[in-house]
Amino acid sequence: MARRFVVTLLAAIAALGVMTAPAQAAVDFSGTVGLSNCSGSLVRLPSSAPADKALMLTNGHCYQLMKAGQVVTNVAANREVKLLNGASTEIAKLRTAKLLYATMTGTDVSFYQLNTTYQQIQQQYGIRALELSASHPVAKTDIRVVSGYWKKIYSCQVDGFVYQLKEADWIWRDSLRYTSSCNTIGGTSGSPIIDNASGKVVGINNTGNESGGRCTMNNPCEVDSAGKVVVRKGINYGQQTFDFVSCFGPGTTLNLSLPGCKVAKP
Repeated sequence: MARRFVVTLLAAIAALGVMTAPAQAAVDFSGTVGLSNCSGSLVRLPSSAPADKALMLTNGHCYQLMKAGQVVTNVAANREVKLLNGASTEIAKLRTAKLLYATMTGTDVSFYQLNTTYQQIQQQYGIRALELSASHPVAKTDIRVVSGYWKKIYSCQVDGFVYQLKEADWIWRDSLRYTSSCNTIGGTSGSPIIDNASGKVVGINNTGNESGGRCTMNNPCEVDSAGKVVVRKGINYGQQTFDFVSCFGPGTTLNLSLPGCKVAKP
């Protein structure tokens, strides 16, 4: 009788939602940043420690339009970073200390290291950096593209993945294609692509085919493994970021020689 009562009581509590794990909070602007020309986000690795200097993620082309094959690492960079809270209000101006990595070869990414730690940012401003997912995203996943520049959130799904995305002289591999409702525009470059279920960053927004052009500036085309070219006017794309989890050692130290680090090297 006592056991039956306990089971019944547990069932009733579970029905009220008390026994269930808390749901992932809705994606908002917390952890995103605005730059002078782009969007970005504060990100942390799964292994990041509170005392580590914080990382800021954006596109390589938000650093500068880079040549195909060019990779820049570990250079001083004093850049203003406008930190946003969940309601998109600017709550602080942070500064970068170093550009750890930037390229437009194979992907379109730059990582900056700030002169403040994750712990300092969380204690002073109540903002926790977004975590980089260590896993390849999955098609049909619900995602949010969060622009700190425009203070706008785009909602859509991962439509699929592109063997090669070609735009002018640049080629990006295994790019992430959105469904049409993520109609991102200029200034959304560098916005984190956030998995709506996990809240983790799976990529960064970087381009879209604006006018139906074929493989030209602002009109990327898709190239499959057989060389077939497809143009999707009005469709937008991002670059995955999970590969970079294997490229950082302790203390958010970039180490491109680590096992599993397969990104472009200088």
